[in-house]
Amino acid sequence: MADRLPRRLSTEILAKQLIRCTTSVGANYRAACRARSHSEFVSKMQIVQEEADETQYWLDLLFRIGVLKEEEYRPLEKEAGELTAIFTSSAATARKNKMSSKR
Repeated sequence: MADRLPRRLSTEILAKQLIRCTTSVGANYRAACRARSHSEFVSKMQIVQEEADETQYWLDLLFRIGVLKEEEYRPLEKEAGELTAIFTSSAATARKNKMSSKR
């Protein structure tokens, strides 16, 4: 999708931001799955959650400035929202489990 965006300075900057955060989601999720401790897992999952949320922000911005058409934006926005919800829930559960194990 990012490769199909118009070649303008502003769009290229936004596309790079989108690519950075989406690839960060995958990289940090992979790191979380290979965490050496529960604390490291929680930390990485919080980063995944933040990057997934940031992905939604950049998609929304591209849509609001008219670069993404609604038919292209809606499925991406839906998937990004679903993934953000999953990662948010996972991070919250991991934090809760970490706290309950300290008691």
